[in-house]
Amino acid sequence: MLVANQDCVSEREFQRVSDLVYRHCGINLHDGKKELVRARIAKRLRISGFPTASEYLDYALADPTGEEFTHLIDSLSTNLTSFFREMGHFDFLLDSYLPALLLKKRKLRSSRIRAWSAGCSTGEEAYSLAITLLHATGEGAGWDIRLLATDISTHVLQIAKKGRYEKSRVESVPAALKSRYLLPGGLGDKAVRQVAPAARNVVRFAYLNLMEPWPFSGPFDFIFCRNVMIYFDKLTQQRLVNRFWDCLESGGLLFTGHSESLTGVNHEFRYVQPTIYAKAKRQDEVKL
Repeated sequence: MLVANQDCVSEREFQRVSDLVYRHCGINLHDGKKELVRARIAKRLRISGFPTASEYLDYALADPTGEEFTHLIDSLSTNLTSFFREMGHFDFLLDSYLPALLLKKRKLRSSRIRAWSAGCSTGEEAYSLAITLLHATGEGAGWDIRLLATDISTHVLQIAKKGRYEKSRVESVPAALKSRYLLPGGLGDKAVRQVAPAARNVVRFAYLNLMEPWPFSGPFDFIFCRNVMIYFDKLTQQRLVNRFWDCLESGGLLFTGHSESLTGVNHEFRYVQPTIYAKAKRQDEVKL
């Protein structure tokens, strides 16, 4: 039986993978990612049975179903997430932004609230946002709330749609929210928690390559794109940030990850506080 190891991915093959992934989805697999790429390609070789990375890549590109190419992209995507990760963003929503937004909506006689979790991974961020919105609006009564959650990995989207998580993964959720929105999994499995229907019904999960045309235009009241742009070069970041601008309501917010910065990126957003940016001139924005 053929056993692939990391050394089976040559420098030339690494560069081929790097160029291929960059063209497809904008992820910059620089030299610092070599060992990660080699390890994950070696795993695909073991699974698929191809003796070399070049033969495997030829097959993945030629597969008319696109299934193996999807597996390749999935294997190279990093999917680290948790419920209420970077809690300061959710506190900001509850304490500052959402009260002001709801007041503005009432004055406009609008019940429409739209948000987007771009790079949602296995769904914890999207469900955290859904829970936050329901909590802020009194279970959503009288409000038309929809949250779009997208990712390039079909594997993580399958997990997200199920809304079932090990009990240990929900420990960071505040007790009151946990008891209401993360329910015992049933079927006698006490180690699993199921996202409550109220929160699941708010979220729509969908595949999306951020580098391709988007089948929607918003407008969104806020967008979470956290710990995604760290994988892009500055030019790709700039294009993406300005596309987010076009999809936001006036006064809407863009949230980025705490390891990310828009320094060196040309954009029109107004800085609110670290990792939070507003699409607004001061006289037009939601008052925070």
